[in-house]
Amino acid sequence: MGLLDGKVAIVTGAGRGIGREHSLALAKEGAKIIVNDLGGSAAGEGQDTTPAQSVVDEIKALGGEAAANYGNVADFGQSKEMVQQAIDEFGRLDILINNAGILRDRMLVSMSEEEWDAVIAVHLKGHFAPTHHAANYWREQSKAGNEVKGRVINTSSPSGVFGNVGQTNYGAAKAGIAAFTIISAQELGRYGVTVNCLAPNARTRMTENIFAGMEAKEGEYDALDPANISPVVVALCADEAQGITGQCFFIYGSAVNVLKPWDSGTLVRKGDEFWDAKELLGKLTETFPNGIAPEGMMPMLGKAAGQG
Repeated sequence: MGLLDGKVAIVTGAGRGIGREHSLALAKEGAKIIVNDLGGSAAGEGQDTTPAQSVVDEIKALGGEAAANYGNVADFGQSKEMVQQAIDEFGRLDILINNAGILRDRMLVSMSEEEWDAVIAVHLKGHFAPTHHAANYWREQSKAGNEVKGRVINTSSPSGVFGNVGQTNYGAAKAGIAAFTIISAQELGRYGVTVNCLAPNARTRMTENIFAGMEAKEGEYDALDPANISPVVVALCADEAQGITGQCFFIYGSAVNVLKPWDSGTLVRKGDEFWDAKELLGKLTETFPNGIAPEGMMPMLGKAAGQG
């Protein structure tokens, strides 16, 4: 018995890298998979049916069930068709893994409008559109009196939750996905749907330049293998994970950090009266003598669960 026997899942951007690993891991646990991939370059250019179909063939070779979808997740109509394909081919939809993405890295002062728009569309609208249509299906099921245990797993990034130079477009989209996750979880819980997101560190074609020279030696554990990410997805998709929602998981190797959301931070308060700007400036420089600025580095590991 697999953890996900009888479940039906959609995985977007599933033709390569992390998405491929998600698809294979879900299939090995018994889920039927719609493997979505437009088949474009890492920059989102072109189209090719080969990546999605190759993963479908891998799943079938393992004895699983899968079908390919070549739709553009940033297209509202094509996202609806993708959700409907899962229902038509496999009779239901239980899991949506939003993973598709592209890169158009550029320093802010050099970034073009098209480079901004393309990344925001694929990542942010490419999460909204499939989730919108899946959520409507689950709401209909819930209102019809059917038990729903829907799962949405979104894909943020360390760039979105910690920041990274040269990625204002990508990081802004990924930060938006983290916020989208929290609010979606609040809205969809009433229908039996959980929504979580991942901020994964892994070696893929989109990160090969970042992690160049960090390859594991033969026989050694590879902390950057994208296969490290998929067990988190499988666990969150299990029925027993119904109480876990609205969370963002930062993953590096076997380390899984449940990130804290924004909090109120350091309080500087005068009382029940307006601040004078010069007075406030003095208080801020007194409170933060070394200034306030981003750290400029992504943490790689956090405190392990249960440690003080």
